[in-house]
Amino acid sequence: MTTRAPVNLTKLLTPSSIAIIGASTNTTSISGQPLRLMLEVGYAGKLFPVNPRREEVQGVKAYPNAQAIPEKCDVALVAVSAAQVPQALLDCGEAGIPFAVVLAGGFAETGKLGEAAQRELDAAIKQSGVRVVGPNCIGVANIATRAFCAFGGALYDKSLEPGPVAVVSQSGGVGLSMMAHAHARGVDTRYIVSCGNEADLDFFDFTHTLLGQDDVQLILAYLESSLEGKRLRELGQRALQLGKPIILLKVGNSGAGRRAAGSHTGKLTADYTLFKATFKEGGFIEVTDLHEMADVAKLVLGGRYPRGRNIGVLTGSGGWGVMVAEAYERNGLQLPLPTPETAEKLKAVVAEYGSIGNPIDTTPVYGKQHTVLEIIVNEPNWDMLHVRSAGGPALKEWLPNFLNIAKRTDKPIIVGWSPVPGLDLDIKRELEKNGIYCPSFAAEAGRAVGLFTDFAMKRKRLLECGQTPVQRPIAKQTLELSGSGALAEHVSKQCLARYGIPATKEVLLSLDAILALKDAPVSFPVAVKLASPDIPHKTEADAVRLNVKSLDELKAAAQAVVNGGKKHTPSARIDGISVQEMASGVEMIVGAVNDQYFGPYVMVGLGGVLTEVLHDVAHRFAPVTPADARDMLAELKGAKILEGYRGALPADVDAVVDVLVRLSWLIHDHRDRIAEIDVNPLFVRAKGRGVVAADALVVLSGV
Repeated sequence: MTTRAPVNLTKLLTPSSIAIIGASTNTTSISGQPLRLMLEVGYAGKLFPVNPRREEVQGVKAYPNAQAIPEKCDVALVAVSAAQVPQALLDCGEAGIPFAVVLAGGFAETGKLGEAAQRELDAAIKQSGVRVVGPNCIGVANIATRAFCAFGGALYDKSLEPGPVAVVSQSGGVGLSMMAHAHARGVDTRYIVSCGNEADLDFFDFTHTLLGQDDVQLILAYLESSLEGKRLRELGQRALQLGKPIILLKVGNSGAGRRAAGSHTGKLTADYTLFKATFKEGGFIEVTDLHEMADVAKLVLGGRYPRGRNIGVLTGSGGWGVMVAEAYERNGLQLPLPTPETAEKLKAVVAEYGSIGNPIDTTPVYGKQHTVLEIIVNEPNWDMLHVRSAGGPALKEWLPNFLNIAKRTDKPIIVGWSPVPGLDLDIKRELEKNGIYCPSFAAEAGRAVGLFTDFAMKRKRLLECGQTPVQRPIAKQTLELSGSGALAEHVSKQCLARYGIPATKEVLLSLDAILALKDAPVSFPVAVKLASPDIPHKTEADAVRLNVKSLDELKAAAQAVVNGGKKHTPSARIDGISVQEMASGVEMIVGAVNDQYFGPYVMVGLGGVLTEVLHDVAHRFAPVTPADARDMLAELKGAKILEGYRGALPADVDAVVDVLVRLSWLIHDHRDRIAEIDVNPLFVRAKGRGVVAADALVVLSGV
């Protein structure tokens, strides 16, 4: 993957002087709001309204054009109509202004209506040399310096304070809502960027820059559309290396959503499957709504990362304990029992009709919750704790005891907020000020902590493994690949064999040779398949016969597959007829694709209905490690089948892992020539007996 040259965005994000092109005296209009906002909130830099019909705007001296401004500004906020934008940019270029924020819509997002306007805009950007944000955006805001090159109601909130968070959004409205919602939950933003149509500067320029800033600990992001899969993967890897997560809301994934996203920003988007694989691979935390985004942000900013997935739950209510336990388990966390030593200490505190397991139920000794917390805070079986807070009169006494204990551990502690909503919010704010996440509901706690833990485990793996290269199971092999399109099955299997992927034994014979046979070329039962590069999907052409048990059946099957192939594709080239040993085992499908946007990846799924109807598949980018391959198998809903289901022997999972690793290197090494590989079915035998590919298809890209 190659990185686009970085852009120094310092003057855009922290400008000391701003030109407002098209500044209006109407303070409620889009062209009037930015100046009004900055005057009201106390922007300390210089403001230069540009309006050829006014000598002053909102009490500030105005200029007829950008060239007339007496000094070079850092940013121009372009608040004119779409038709006027190109000339405004040319004027900014003449005035030496390096950045412009274009608010107007009416360009690519409007389809054919905006095509001409988009061409003029692109030409003006190129000619002027000005780097442009937008068009069709709400702008860029720096909460710390009050440089609001933007408009929108959320910016009028005088309680806004700068925090360690940056917001980058392809939707201006959603971006402001992200900032406002996070602020209401105690998560403060320093920078907010609305990317708009991304005619020049884009989502990746901003996120890469902001990740590198010391005053940013995490990014809240909203992404609708992108074809920049490789840059997205690159961004995720950098976020993971820096330990600065990108908490991301990705929309435009469904049919209706993709259509809406296209009309919003005027851009296309790639398949969501590969976005999801990218989020799993890199430093992303994918969320589903703004509430969840704020919850995860609070956990990140708390600064305590779990070392594993085990959590201990302490509650004063059996019912709450059950709800919380199930919520955590649904989200990939485990609740192991405490060690015998801890259990023995708990017996002295918890009543007999309580519980000293996990969850711990202190019923009814509410006053002793801090004593129980003292016992369990260093429990070695638990990487984090969920504690149900006290309520009522006991809450104020509970708070200092809790904080005193919490400060003595680096484990994350989640406080299930039990008081009546709206009461004792001063105490909740004190907890949050000390980095404690206080969810009111079990489901929201389970989801947020599960997502946070997923990131923590990725980060832990990176720190433990370092940046050492992925180990190859085999050196790069030379393949004789010519032409384009699908290779015949026997040629495809030869490609697999070069990388050590086993396939069924087979012989390739002509129809005449088979009809003249006196003995079986392969032990019965056999599979009989037509070998033709023009018929990649033989079953659809009625060109396959399975479980053939005798020589007479073999000859009849050979004639039948030839007839089926000729009927399906009369002009098909026929290389011969493949006679193969029959294979058995757990049926799986593995494959690889060199995606034009994201690069090469591998996939795996259980065969049959689980893959075709339920889409029970997992994806990772190539090359993969054995650990990656095992994670892929663990993701499958049908994974228990491999463990031995209803008396069946456990399958050879190690052999499947080996195939996935080797297949990933095959597509990685030959991504310039191989478009895709399909191994279906791959039969997985009992543990220790390996796997065998019963069918394979390699498709070459165009020369």
